[in-house]
Amino acid sequence: MGAAVRFFWRAPLTGKRLAAGGLNYAGIGLTEHGRAPEGYHCLESREHLGEGLALYRRVAHGILTWELQRRSGLRVRTESDVVIPGARVVSGFGVGPFRINAPCEVVWVRRLVPGDGPQSAGFGYGTLPGHPERGEEAFEVEIGADGRVFLKITAFSRHANWFYQAGGLLARAAQRHITSRYVGGARQLAAGES
Repeated sequence: MGAAVRFFWRAPLTGKRLAAGGLNYAGIGLTEHGRAPEGYHCLESREHLGEGLALYRRVAHGILTWELQRRSGLRVRTESDVVIPGARVVSGFGVGPFRINAPCEVVWVRRLVPGDGPQSAGFGYGTLPGHPERGEEAFEVEIGADGRVFLKITAFSRHANWFYQAGGLLARAAQRHITSRYVGGARQLAAGES
């Protein structure tokens, strides 16, 4: 999609990090180009959200401030109120002792650009040790020359260990479920719901 302003600076590493360790998978940054490394399960979703620049900007703002994750029912702890490369986030789902925490680090960001031509905004983040999967997921909103707005989610992953591999079908079902929740959250942002 048209010109994009991309930021690749790192979050300041002062004090204790929200999550320990480093990115733990092959193909860091590949979701920016819609690709997956060999041997990883790939998920792609593209959903029409409506039309117009105002709608596009609302959804982009929600994606770039973690609101999409919150609206999809995840508990979100992050090092930055806005999405920036290098920022770490821990999303949690489940209840009480059955809560699963999923630590990630932002690997790329595409911001809104001035003007009304075709463009996209969003980010990709990758897994850190402690996440049930190893891989990357990206959330983008796109506006075309015709003004149509789409949410695009791209992910590639494989199970982090034998425990999650044993529950493979359940893990894939959970991934499809959370993707549908992301789409619902994007529809709320598109509608301007608070």
